[in-house]
Amino acid sequence: MHTIEPFYNWTKFYVSSEDENSPFYKYKNSEVYYTHAVYNYYIHPQWDFFDAATLFCKVLFADYEKHFVIIELMGEWNDCTQLDIKFFKWNVIEKFIDKGINKFILIGENVYNFFATEDGYYEEWYQELEGGWIFAMNFREHVKKEFYDYNLHYYFFFDDNCEEIPWRTLTPHNLFAVVEEVVQNENKFLNE
Repeated sequence: MHTIEPFYNWTKFYVSSEDENSPFYKYKNSEVYYTHAVYNYYIHPQWDFFDAATLFCKVLFADYEKHFVIIELMGEWNDCTQLDIKFFKWNVIEKFIDKGINKFILIGENVYNFFATEDGYYEEWYQELEGGWIFAMNFREHVKKEFYDYNLHYYFFFDDNCEEIPWRTLTPHNLFAVVEEVVQNENKFLNE
């Protein structure tokens, strides 16, 4: 796990530690020391810590004019024993909502397990978006199943067609345009 880095090709567009609106403003990652672990496995030092025991993130891009953020996740999302959603919502999500962000793209290919519990934080997050949305892409099948088993999919957009998007080859704005179109089409379908 220590070799899995957050996606870094968008740093020419955005760096969260240089964004004064980011919860990671002035956050310093070590370039050489492995300081965090998911259980007994060290993770790459470029992942950002937000007080969750087993879940880490990297804010890849934020656009305050278009009100969206793209966040890559890493580790185990454990609400059952660690209540990771509480720390994620309080220490990351709410900071962006306070700055006008209401559209979230979560990239979860490096989330290896998900253990759900109650849905209170998810419902609260969803209700605070005022016309926005949460789009979850590239989560593993067993992780998505847990979201569905606990009815958390009511708060997230999952679209199997988007699992094939080569998001690393797109610019952040192009990825947002693709995702926004999917969400709008889904909303039209639901409202018919």
